Amino acid sequence: MLTSVPSDYGPETYGDRIADIYDDWVRDAGIDATTDASVEFLASLAGEGPVLELGIGTGRIALPLAARGIDVHGIDASAEMVVRLREKPDGAAIPVTMGDFAGVPVEGTYSLIFVAFNTFFALLTQDDQVGCFREVASRLAPGGAFVLSAFVPDLSRFDRGQRVDATLVETGRVLLEAARHDPVAQTVTASHVVLTEEGTRIYPVKLRYAWPSELDLMARLAGMRLRERFGGWDRDPFTAGSGGHVSVYERDPA
Repeated sequence: MLTSVPSDYGPETYGDRIADIYDDWVRDAGIDATTDASVEFLASLAGEGPVLELGIGTGRIALPLAARGIDVHGIDASAEMVVRLREKPDGAAIPVTMGDFAGVPVEGTYSLIFVAFNTFFALLTQDDQVGCFREVASRLAPGGAFVLSAFVPDLSRFDRGQRVDATLVETGRVLLEAARHDPVAQTVTASHVVLTEEGTRIYPVKLRYAWPSELDLMARLAGMRLRERFGGWDRDPFTAGSGGHVSVYERDPA
């Protein structure tokens, strides 16, 4: 059976559609291999808390942070992803605000706000991304940090504005990623496609990528500045060859 892609795509679409397989997909893609390092990195910046995750999802990072005794809060637009979080041990104890994290719809201030694994790029316009930086700045406690983890755009991945990639091929299952690229809007419209003997499932995703330098300018517009940038959660140096970055921003005291 072919599951069609909805014509309307909102902040909750990706999470609601993929929630039932998200943790398996993270494992198959090798993303969970970075979890321990990301938790260690974030815990070192958390201070006295509380900590806020933008796009908390199923709690891959939030739950191990909370297990360290850190007061973790989250925002997410997908009710289905939060259901999966609540089903996990201690998942019901984490406060989650439902909504689009572009507006950071929470009260109070936080010693650490973070957004992991390219999730910031789920904000599909530059205005939303700039606005998110501004709202984050208003919610940072004195001395607090905003950590953003994302890929460095690599336009060579696309041929004539498109790409199809087989990420997993097994006897009874094939995972494909199909994408189209708009270089003017800096957007990628894609789908994770799962082929099995039982049928085909399609999980749509849209994103607007930004270069590290563009993110730095967004931070400056919000009254923040780059404190440090690494090539990964293990604090390896960020170089011209880095495929991703972990950037730490702080409020500009000037």
